[in-house]
Amino acid sequence: MKVTLDLEQLLADKHLTQQEYEKLKMLANQSTGSLAFNILIGFGVIAVSGAALALVPTPVTAIIIGAFVLIGGIALLKTGVAQWKLLAQICILVGALMLGGGILIADNGNPRSFIAITAIYIISAIFAQSGLLTTLAVLSIGPILGANSGYMHATYMISVQEPLLSIVVFSVIGIGFYWVSQQIIQAKIIPLVYSQLAIIAARTSLFMVNLGFWIGSLWGDKFSEHLAKPIEISDVTFAVVWAIALIATGAWAWHEKRRWVLNVVAIFGAIHFYTQWFEHLNASAGTVLLAGIMALVFAVMLKQINTLMAQQKQNP
Repeated sequence: MKVTLDLEQLLADKHLTQQEYEKLKMLANQSTGSLAFNILIGFGVIAVSGAALALVPTPVTAIIIGAFVLIGGIALLKTGVAQWKLLAQICILVGALMLGGGILIADNGNPRSFIAITAIYIISAIFAQSGLLTTLAVLSIGPILGANSGYMHATYMISVQEPLLSIVVFSVIGIGFYWVSQQIIQAKIIPLVYSQLAIIAARTSLFMVNLGFWIGSLWGDKFSEHLAKPIEISDVTFAVVWAIALIATGAWAWHEKRRWVLNVVAIFGAIHFYTQWFEHLNASAGTVLLAGIMALVFAVMLKQINTLMAQQKQNP
């Protein structure tokens, strides 16, 4: 457990003796020095890996270097030396990203390569106990379902080619990971950090579900295009179901005191509202002014809800 304390303030308030202050400060300096050393070594690993890849810029090089750094990080983590834990996690992260990138380039960006990448990220996340790799593992499922993103000068693009399929798949994944997180907590055998990783996976899935609804509410979807008569789902249907799903999820989050979920629901609720608003009313001085006023009111309400939930959590 890591705790942040203001030693000077504690000493001034006489919650610590001078001797306790000196001891804690010495331990903090040792920890800070070890952290700085690990970060420095981590940057060295990144620099060496990047330079080697730049000198021989081929997918095979990326795969080999990535695998080497990844395995080295796992081996370092398995030594159990606490001082090397951060360095091991950095090596696992860098190695997994390089290995995944090399596989993706070698397969010319084919969506099937993301199956291997997802597996690599999941395994790496478990070893490194990394929330970032857990998030990337869930996001890597998106391209398998046809989702992708792009960037041009001052322009960002998001594409979800199968909104309905994405909603269904990520809903199942999200619910599944949430169930796993609760089982880990109840079992009290597996370290709780893995429960948190499962929660992160569930949260990322919730984000992807809302992304699928967002795109579907704009363009609709043609499910089973390969059938003689495709099943079309209109954008209005997506918009209505999305609104119902947001209300239901928000009510659940309030009941279960899940502030993160409630905030995400509120944010996507606002996105949903403004998307439909400007799609039907178009942007004008009057609509923008009204939208801005409503956004301020919405922000104040969200702040009050968060404060109330925080108080309820402190006083169950």
